[in-house]
Formats: sequence, structure tokens, C-alpha cells
Amino acid sequence: MTRRERLMATLRGEPVDRPAVSFYEIGGFAVDPDDPDPFNVCNDPSWRPLLQLAEEKTDLIRMRSPIRRDPPGSPREKFFKTINWEEGDSRFTRVEIHVAGHVLTQINRRDRNVATSWCLEHFLKTKDDVLAYLELPDEIFAHEVDVTPLIEEDQRIGDRGIVMVDTGDPICSAALLFSMEDYTVFAFTERELFHRLLQKLARPLWAITETVAREFPGHLWRIYGPEYDGEPYLPNHLFEEYVVRYTQPMVKSIRRHGGFPRLHCHGRIRNLLPHFIRMGATATDPVEPPPQGDIGLAEVRQNYGKDLVLFGNLECSHIEVKSPKEFEKICAQSIRDGTAGKGKGFVLMPSAAPYGRTITPSTMANYETMARLVERF
Repeated sequence: MTRRERLMATLRGEPVDRPAVSFYEIGGFAVDPDDPDPFNVCNDPSWRPLLQLAEEKTDLIRMRSPIRRDPPGSPREKFFKTINWEEGDSRFTRVEIHVAGHVLTQINRRDRNVATSWCLEHFLKTKDDVLAYLELPDEIFAHEVDVTPLIEEDQRIGDRGIVMVDTGDPICSAALLFSMEDYTVFAFTERELFHRLLQKLARPLWAITETVAREFPGHLWRIYGPEYDGEPYLPNHLFEEYVVRYTQPMVKSIRRHGGFPRLHCHGRIRNLLPHFIRMGATATDPVEPPPQGDIGLAEVRQNYGKDLVLFGNLECSHIEVKSPKEFEKICAQSIRDGTAGKGKGFVLMPSAAPYGRTITPSTMANYETMARLVERF
């Protein structure tokens, strides 16, 4: 089978010659090791063999999003102001929203040797901030969508893999406006107002999803955000209110046009899996093992494998800290658990990717183990 055929058969629940393997962000995100930007950790020479291994030995799942443009006459510039600067080894972005007599501020920091960013200040800190944010005109959140980059990437990758549309859901958009502590308290204590916020953010997301699903049909999607309503952050009964109600319309649009919605959710998913199935999800990731998660891959496969394609369940921390001998045992067990008995399909995949500047020989060896074990399955 070609790599594309293997992945598509897996998503459809059809037999495959071997389990698919993905390095997730490695081979997924668009990175350029030749980009000399000092904040590009992947230009370190230690990254090149790993990037090459992903291209040559994995079933590639390119994570891409459509282009979103503000429509003509969008009032966004009237309300938003952005300032960028560098200080020492850090790059900062400050965004201000001027609305209803308030100035809502967000500050992000990115460091040279770490491929992630930190939000130092969030837009919404009080109930009054939320009320002001709700005064933003709906036109600000409306976008014109162009799926051309998705189509072009799908053509470039050919038989080496597939394109996966990457998008957050309404609860992700809402939660990121707050610090984690403010979000959990607000979502738990101000349910009516939080629903208003979700509704405002959901409507444009539903429209974008419907457009992309219609114009780029039959493809895998990753929807991230449900974990914000997972335990221990919020009680399980609120998952129906905040995720099922606002994310399921996205799932339905994707399926209506022949696509495969994959719900991304770290942490405790034992009580969420029935919701995923009722929502109509095709797949889930990363099915984290305990203690990060609360249910083993073998149990998920046994109880939910007939309904869900499973992507997982290797911890990125194990790839980086376990010896090659230790990691090979963990990896082999994941393959056994993910393929045991009857089920729709399984893709061996880590929960994330390294974000430091240097890939150690041990880390590289562990990635090689992933590719080797599925090849000899």
C-alpha cells in the first residue's frame, strides 16, 4: 500500500498492511531547517536527520489550515492594535482591543531556544472585560476562506501521505482569552455569560468549517479544544453544554462532506469517550497513558475501537528521556494494545514533539524505533 492508501484505509476502518505511524508535528507542521531566523529551533543541524526520517519513513499527515482573510470593509483595524518587539533572547507581541471604553490587553513571549510561546497576560480578566469583548461587532470574526493552500499541499504530498485540516473549536477560542485559573472559575460560575461568549465565537467557526468541508471534502480534520472541558478543569456534566453543543456542528459539517473529524484531547478521557462517539467523531488523539491520562490504550481499543480510530499513545517525554531499550518496550506495547482484537484502525503516534533546539542521539534513536517497529509488524 502507498502511505496515502494506508492512512485512508485506516480512517475508513478497512484492512491495512501494517499500522500507520506519524511523528505528529514532525512531518506535520511546515518547518524550514534552512530558515536562519534565530527563533527557528529547527535550523540546528541535529534536527535534519529527524525531519528527513519523518519524510522518508512515516505516513505523513500534513497539518494545514486554510487562508483566512478579513472581508472588504472589515472594522478590525478600528478595534485592534498590535505591537511587536524583541528584548534579549525573547520576542514579544502585545495586542490591544479597544472596545466599549475598555482596553483589553494580551502579551505573548517567544524565546530563541524553545519552539513554543507563553501568554504573559490574557485579554479577559474580569466579568466587565467579557461584557466589553461581547460588544465587538460580529463582522470582526467573519473571514473569507481560501482552501487553495490545502489543495496545493494535497497535490504536493501525493502518495506519501494526506493533508489534515487543523482547527480549534469554540471552547478553545474562548478559553484562550483567559488565564487558565480565570477560565475555569468563570466557566463554572458564570454559565449564562460563558454561553454568550461561546455563541459569539461559534457562529463564524461553524461557517468557516462548513465552507472548508464543502470545498475540500473527504479529508481528515483535527479539532483541538475539548480538553479545556475535561476533568479536572471542569466537571463532566459541563462537557455536554460547552463542547457537545458547540463543537458537534463542526463535526457534522465535516462528516456531511465525507470528511473524518478527529477530536484532539489530552489528559483524562475516560468519561469523554462516550461523548466523542455521540458527537460523531471518526477518531481521537493522543489517548495518553496513565498517569497523564486515566485509561489505557488496550481498554480504549476494546471498548471503543469499533467506533473510533485511535491515534497514540506514546508520551513525547518518553521519547526524550527514556533509553532506547526502555522506549522500545513501551513502543512495542502501544502497537500491541492499539491493534489488539477488532477495531476500526490505529496510528502509532506521540502526544507531541520536542520543542528544544537540540535533538539528542537517544531521542533520534527512539524515533527510529517507532518507524522500525511498524515496518516489521
